Amino acid sequence: MAKSLRTVGGLRILKPLTLEEERELLPLISAGRDAQRRLDSEELDGATTVALRRVREDGQRAESTLLRATCGLVRARVVERGYRFGDEELEAAGVEGLVNALQRFDPTKGHRFSTYANYWIMKLVNQAIRQQVGLSESEMEWVLQLQKLLRSDLAKTFSTKEVAAGLGVSLPKARDIIQMNRDLVNRRYQSNDVDRGLESRTAPDVHEAPQWVIESLQRLCGEDFDAFWQYAFRTMSIEEIARGRHMSRQAMSKRLDKCRRAVRESSDAQRLQDWFDRQ
Repeated sequence: MAKSLRTVGGLRILKPLTLEEERELLPLISAGRDAQRRLDSEELDGATTVALRRVREDGQRAESTLLRATCGLVRARVVERGYRFGDEELEAAGVEGLVNALQRFDPTKGHRFSTYANYWIMKLVNQAIRQQVGLSESEMEWVLQLQKLLRSDLAKTFSTKEVAAGLGVSLPKARDIIQMNRDLVNRRYQSNDVDRGLESRTAPDVHEAPQWVIESLQRLCGEDFDAFWQYAFRTMSIEEIARGRHMSRQAMSKRLDKCRRAVRESSDAQRLQDWFDRQ
C-alpha cells in the first residue's frame, strides 16, 4: 500500500505555522501547562476545576497543532538521510524526537519550536540509522556530510576527487566514505518491504508535484521521466530501475546521466533544484 504523503508516523501533517501563528499558540500552551500543574497539586473548588480543565484542553489542542505543523520537519530529516516516504522505524524515531522536544520546550523563552525540535529529531533519526547499519557516530557524520554534498546538486554526478575536495579529506578517505554511503543505501533497499515480496517502495505520487515540475521533467527526460523521478527521489536503486525495464545497469545509468545533464542545462534548472530542495 502506498505511504500517505500527508502523514508521518501516523500523525497528519499540517501546514507549517507562520511566526505569528506560532506566537498565538505559545500563551495557550503555557497557560495549559500551568493549569495542569494546579490541577495536579492544589485542592480546588468545582468551578475553578472546570475552568482550569478548559484552559488545559485549550493548551493541549495548541500543543497538538504545533506538533502536527512541525511533522514535515521529521520527513525532511529522514529524506536527508537518503530515505523517503515509508521507513516506519525512522519516522517513529523522528516523531519520538519531536514529542521529546515538545515536552522540553519552554514557550516563554520566545524561540521557534521548529528550531528547538530539529536537534531532537536529528538526534533520534541518526541514532536509529546508526543502529540499522552498524556505523559509529563519527562514520555517520561523514556519511551525512557526503549526503549533504550530493544533495547540493541533484543533477550532478560527483567524482571521488570532487567528493574529497568537497569534504576536505584525502582520496582514500573519500573512497571509504563513499563506500559507507553505498552500503547504507544498499541496506535501505534490503528492507522488510523485500521480505514481504515488494520489489520496492512506492514512488511519491507525481500528482502531488506542481504541474510545471511534471511538464518540465517530462519534456527534458522523455520516456525516461518515470525512471528519473524514481532515482531522483531515492525510491529505487539504479539496479531496480534497470531490472524493471529489462536492461543492464550500465545502460540505465547512461540514460539517467542524460536526464541529469538535460535538467542541469535547462532554463528551469535553478527553479527545479529549488523545488527539489523543499521536498
